[in-house]
Amino acid sequence: MAAELHPRSGKLIGLSNSNRTARRNQPVQEFNHGLVLSKEPLRDRDVFTVRIDKKVNSWSGSIEIGVTALDPAALDFPSSATGLKGGSWIVSGCSVLRDGRSVLEEYGRDLDQLAEGDRVGIQRSSRGELHLWVNGQDCGAAASGLPPKLWAVVDLYGKCTQVTVVSCEPPPPSAEKETIERDEEVDDEEEEEEEVVVCGVREDAGITALMNVAAMNGMMNGDEVPELSCSHSRPDKFPNNLEPDTVLTEHQLFDVFNNAIVSFYRSEDEGGGEDGGGGGGAADGGSGGGNAGTDTSSRNDRGSNSSGGGAANSDSGTGTTGGGGSGSGDSGNTNSSPASNGGSGQGVISGGMTTNDALLFHEKCGTLIKLSNNNKTAERRRPLDEFNNGVVMTNRPLRHNEMFEIRIDKLVDKWSGSIEIGVTTHNPNNLDYPATMTNLRSGTIMMSGCGILTNGKGTRREYCEFSLDELQEGDHIGLMRKASGALHFYINGIDQGVAAAQTPGVVYGVVDLYGMAVKVTIVHNHNHSDRLRRNNAIMRALSPDVGRPRPALSLTPDPEGPDRLLFHPNCGQKAAIIGDGRTALRPHATDDFNHGVVLSSRPLRSNEVFQVRIDKMVDKWAGSIEIGVTTHNPAYLQLPSTMTNLRSGTWMMTGNGVMHNGTTILDEYGHNLDRLKAGDTVGVVRKEDGSLHFFVNGVAQGPAAWNVPPSVYAVVDLYGQAAQATIMDDMVDLPPLPEDSSEGPTAMSPGSPCSVGGASTTNDLRFHQLHGTNAVITNGGRTALRQNCRSEFNDAIVISNRCLRDGELFEIIIQKMVDRWSGSIEAGVTAIRPEELEFPNTMTDIDYDTWMLSGTAIMQDGNTMRNNYGCDLDSLTTASRIGMMRSASGDLHYYINGVDQGVACSGLPPDVFAVIDLYGQCVQVSITSSSGPLDNSLCTSNITEKSFPIHSPGTHQGPRSAGVAHRLHSKHGKNVVLLGEGCQAVRVGGYAHGIVFSAKELKADELFEVRIDEVDEQWCGSLHIGLTTLSPPELPSCPLSGLSPSLPQLRTKVTWLLCGSEVRRNGVLQRQNYCCSLDRLTVGNRVGVKRCSDDTMHIFIDGEDMGPAATAVAKNVYAVLDLYGRITAVSIVSSSLMEDMESIKAPSLSSDSCSEGEEDSTPIREVEAEPCVLVPTVMAFLENHGKNIQLSNQNLTAARVSSYNQGLLVTAQPLARQQLFQFQIDRLNPSWTSSLSLGVIGHSPDRLNFPSTACCLKRSAWLLQRDSVFHNSLKICENYGPNLDTCPEGTVLGLLVDTNSCLHLYVNGMDQGVAAQDIPSPCYPFIDLYGQCEQVTIVTNNMPAVGGESGEPRCQGDMEKADMVDGIKESVCWTPPPEVNPNKTCEYQALCSRFKDLLTLPDGYFNEDAKYNLCYCESCHKLRGDEAYYKRGEPPRDYALPFGWCRFALRIKPHCEVSNALKKWHIAYHGTSVGALRRTLDHSQLLPGTSSIFSVSPVKAEGPNGYSEPEENSAPGREVPRVRLSPTMRYSGMEIFAPKVQFQDPRSHRCHHAQVGFQVCVRPGSYKVGPQTLGNTEPLDPRFSNSEIEWITKEQGGTLLYGLLIRVE
Repeated sequence: MAAELHPRSGKLIGLSNSNRTARRNQPVQEFNHGLVLSKEPLRDRDVFTVRIDKKVNSWSGSIEIGVTALDPAALDFPSSATGLKGGSWIVSGCSVLRDGRSVLEEYGRDLDQLAEGDRVGIQRSSRGELHLWVNGQDCGAAASGLPPKLWAVVDLYGKCTQVTVVSCEPPPPSAEKETIERDEEVDDEEEEEEEVVVCGVREDAGITALMNVAAMNGMMNGDEVPELSCSHSRPDKFPNNLEPDTVLTEHQLFDVFNNAIVSFYRSEDEGGGEDGGGGGGAADGGSGGGNAGTDTSSRNDRGSNSSGGGAANSDSGTGTTGGGGSGSGDSGNTNSSPASNGGSGQGVISGGMTTNDALLFHEKCGTLIKLSNNNKTAERRRPLDEFNNGVVMTNRPLRHNEMFEIRIDKLVDKWSGSIEIGVTTHNPNNLDYPATMTNLRSGTIMMSGCGILTNGKGTRREYCEFSLDELQEGDHIGLMRKASGALHFYINGIDQGVAAAQTPGVVYGVVDLYGMAVKVTIVHNHNHSDRLRRNNAIMRALSPDVGRPRPALSLTPDPEGPDRLLFHPNCGQKAAIIGDGRTALRPHATDDFNHGVVLSSRPLRSNEVFQVRIDKMVDKWAGSIEIGVTTHNPAYLQLPSTMTNLRSGTWMMTGNGVMHNGTTILDEYGHNLDRLKAGDTVGVVRKEDGSLHFFVNGVAQGPAAWNVPPSVYAVVDLYGQAAQATIMDDMVDLPPLPEDSSEGPTAMSPGSPCSVGGASTTNDLRFHQLHGTNAVITNGGRTALRQNCRSEFNDAIVISNRCLRDGELFEIIIQKMVDRWSGSIEAGVTAIRPEELEFPNTMTDIDYDTWMLSGTAIMQDGNTMRNNYGCDLDSLTTASRIGMMRSASGDLHYYINGVDQGVACSGLPPDVFAVIDLYGQCVQVSITSSSGPLDNSLCTSNITEKSFPIHSPGTHQGPRSAGVAHRLHSKHGKNVVLLGEGCQAVRVGGYAHGIVFSAKELKADELFEVRIDEVDEQWCGSLHIGLTTLSPPELPSCPLSGLSPSLPQLRTKVTWLLCGSEVRRNGVLQRQNYCCSLDRLTVGNRVGVKRCSDDTMHIFIDGEDMGPAATAVAKNVYAVLDLYGRITAVSIVSSSLMEDMESIKAPSLSSDSCSEGEEDSTPIREVEAEPCVLVPTVMAFLENHGKNIQLSNQNLTAARVSSYNQGLLVTAQPLARQQLFQFQIDRLNPSWTSSLSLGVIGHSPDRLNFPSTACCLKRSAWLLQRDSVFHNSLKICENYGPNLDTCPEGTVLGLLVDTNSCLHLYVNGMDQGVAAQDIPSPCYPFIDLYGQCEQVTIVTNNMPAVGGESGEPRCQGDMEKADMVDGIKESVCWTPPPEVNPNKTCEYQALCSRFKDLLTLPDGYFNEDAKYNLCYCESCHKLRGDEAYYKRGEPPRDYALPFGWCRFALRIKPHCEVSNALKKWHIAYHGTSVGALRRTLDHSQLLPGTSSIFSVSPVKAEGPNGYSEPEENSAPGREVPRVRLSPTMRYSGMEIFAPKVQFQDPRSHRCHHAQVGFQVCVRPGSYKVGPQTLGNTEPLDPRFSNSEIEWITKEQGGTLLYGLLIRVE
């Protein structure tokens, strides 16, 4: 058979080398679709062998291999080999699957561990069995009963990216003979194995046995130590003895060593530990605990023993085999296990017992459990419908020191809670299984989450760092009852310590497949997931110093060893240790940016400083060195790709933040490590009090963490740019550690007391040091978070450090939430001092002096006193702000995102503390800069309920101010009833006919908002909302049976609406995925619509602006809603705009009862604004900037001098209100992708630690990046303005904050609208020179504030014709030089140009100057600042720019008449077909009869309409063709005029559809305006009605071709 691959393969496969080499394309972006098959079916005994050529570290999983009966010539290739059905056997990892279902869990070598250069083959034997071959070694039969005709299958999955077929031939005779002999002896061996007697007279310690075996094979007599190949599979049977003359095969030797190491690891805890039974040697009078036959390695589950220390684990007793040990101790090897430092074990067993009673699941189990895989696998049925009744138990009691370990095979992401595991004294034969094991009230110890439950009650809330609820598929969980009675749990092989001290002697293992956990399998090879670590230890065990205790395998430092701090030899995959252990490096630092973790060789002592110097850096990656400590012993740790991925016992300083177990606990701490250079030093120390401190260049950065345990190892992560570091031994230059933590740059730290004494400043509000047990206070007392957020939902109450003053706002922002629990944050006040408060589970449990808002309910002393308050805390999301304030009159007010929600309750005592309960979904909050006292005049005013939004229609007492509540119009759908004076609408029947309108037209920038009151789940669909030009007063009287049943069908007038997540105009889809779908709305959500002054429609959801949904919206519009489907009732929560805009200024409690002597509130506003008024100043860049920035030109020009990041810069001066800060892009480098971003920060930049990119700014930062807006790295708006990545050189960008604290972006002088609100003052502009953008210069000649008297804008009619050339305004605003293409990098324009080239039109038809070619895609026209409509000709006439099209300018003959035409003729558009292009261009005009059949139609010269008089030279009755034109391409570009054609892009080879048309000049008077005659009758363009959208001409010479238009989809 030819050793070739079939030419048909997976879609990402590329074949080469005569179809012998297969490579998966895009290996870093895609992990599957890499299936290849053999060219011909396999012959019996042929081994189809491939070599692994390349692997990547981006994915998990690796090569998979097998056979299939499916013919590759007709195969529909699945994404991976495990998807093959119809007779397919695949080896994946160490499992065998048939048609995608596992048939053998533990088989042969783990394919995921194979390296580049390893060979793997597949064979069908003559007996119809499937065999796997790894590096020339047969792994045994994997399956039997295979059909005769099979093709070999190789899946280049995950890490494996390239293989080469090396052979397809029978194996060597020697190997095959060995295989055949082994097969023939299977029956005899099985019978023999089942009668193995565990006898105590041939036992030895694990390591001693290992040494003896090595000696027997000539390894300890000076011979060269052979390399142990990892390719050998585990044997089905181990030898019963190790006599001196026994010579084991390398295959068997590997497993003996393997098991000895496993035994040694386990015995470390027992020997001399709490069990005291370590397997001593002959010197101790007992025999060592060998482990040659342990069940931990036998694939046939043999080797268990019921003695206290027998063959099962041999931790404190005797083993099955020995080289010279005896029960009496009179003869034996003098070498003992390094862990054997106490007593002898009892090794003699009365009588023999067989070893085939492996741990399995008991046949009797929970009602929903299905057992499989010989009762090793348990699965819960109907996992999406039921979450409990999934209890399974072991088939026999656990023995002392016996590991019971399971692997999680399947989870579902639906329920809360997950797997629980433990032990019980109940016999499964007699037990009436409960729904969940924690319901059992006797004899049961369970681990649930991260705690221990005894008889269903919590006995240890935080048993370990891990939570079972956070484990993933593939993770391992184990437990062991030690001989001393101590119960230990293991997670992924890591001992979590003692969970219970006195466990009964007879216990069964029990697993509860609860909640997310669906399927588990018992693992008999307990260290299967840690093979790499164990193999490394085995290789160390074979070294010449095998008989001596090794510090690398000891949990405590060797007292006789060197005391010098060095790097441990066990390091990351891409790291290496040199220089006698003092230097660590990533040898290939430019190829990989991670896998560079190194640890110290011993734990740090208290107050011992570990410091390294950065020797070498590479200028390629983002990020740099990270340093910290960990409790993990490097000898046992399977090192992660980066240390911040470790989820237990680890503290790391990364960038300028501190992370604990992968979670950020300090955002801004110390010097930014990403800015360090070669020669800089970093250090870490754990003080005696448990505090952790970091050093940068010898400078202490202050405390970073508290309560760090002793015996931690130092960690250095050579990440990103950091390529090499060396340990610095000389610490004499380091200053002494500060005794007072306040000397560091961060005075407050996690768990440290917050300074509250003598606080008199306005920004001294912090969280108190006393808090709930699950709460953690960080960031100097400004941030609170709930630890173990996925396993704990309460006990996280935090309280302010002092009582609130009258009129003082305490505001927090939600920074992190989890989608797991029900309920969310609760907020309120209490009169109980923190020192006197016994923190309960939740604050609503307090029954005195406490007022809380929970959801929409106001609660006093735990009792609900008011429902349906104006806001719902459960509906808040990340980045929402919540504030509380007690007024001088004793009223409690809440603020949501700065908006006062009105009086919540009254009669509060004067001294109250703010309280936040981090409950349920809410995990982390921080105090905002808005916290503090408001204006004193507000504190003493008489508060009334002039709140915004309005909460309960009809309940307000007293007259309203100028902010009158919105109302609904009396004209509405027939199923709607209005209540509460028109403030509430209820649909009383059916699912449709629920349209309602606002009572009045909306003013510019006026928000019309409603709250969802009722939902009926029996219907599908949801609320529709938008704007319409339909005037409700013109409708007939109610009931409006003639009104459309739903809003998408309302087409009598132009209507813009949001339906789900789609924006529609008169029912026609305009935009998809605009925002989160309205179908998700529920009770309490708020939805609003606003027509902005820039003629755009914005939708608001829960107060958040979703950005512009539609453009060119008419001015006279009404808000319109459709109570459709699920939504049955809404109420208005918005007010009409007041003249002084007071109602939208937040936060404010200004009085409604001003004295008559006060004319208005202007003086108050001036007093408030006075401290923030900044005089416009000359702006320059600050000297403090990103490390790759170089300033010049008096700090007006900034350039990035290397790499693609670290280019952040900020202005030295704050930005005054109404001051426009502008800069020009000077230089772009097309070698990079992406480009600059810009924004403002709300704090002083003097001490700012600049991150690598602006998106890492997470405190008081507003960022404009691409076409999105971010606040503190969270996206708050999409599709805003042009895409900044497409800005060419010469573009001028600007930032402005208006008097309403709104941020605006300016592009070439054109305002792009409001990007963000509530910008603090002062604020500082910043720019990130990222990617392509390498240099910018501040524009200094545009100093006047925007909106001044000198800047009066000219209206369109005032412009000179010379100011306008086809939409490019030359004198209205600054634009790039005309010779510069506004967007040289526009991919859409390039695509249209490639289509034009495919048309093979002569170049002579087109203008040679490319500057007249204009792209009208969204980014390009926004960059130019184009208006949607312009005027042209005499008399002037409107035309629309062809948005969405690309124009290629045509050559025009330069004679006077044509020159006149450009100025005096009108502009129109003509859609045509591709086939008519050439004939039209040949005549240089649209000739009747030569245009497309879609655009020309014959009409009688004599007729009642249009041209009623015959032409002068035409005969009566002659048909004169007419040409249809239009002032808008929305009509001319319809498919009926411009049919679509399909083409393949020659560059990307993707198929697209294209349309063509012409932009033409039309002689005034040569055409007549008429109604639409073709296509649908819906309104097409808001500027042109359908009655005048079509121009008809029949005059030859009346049109002049101006440009070819192309649109590509």
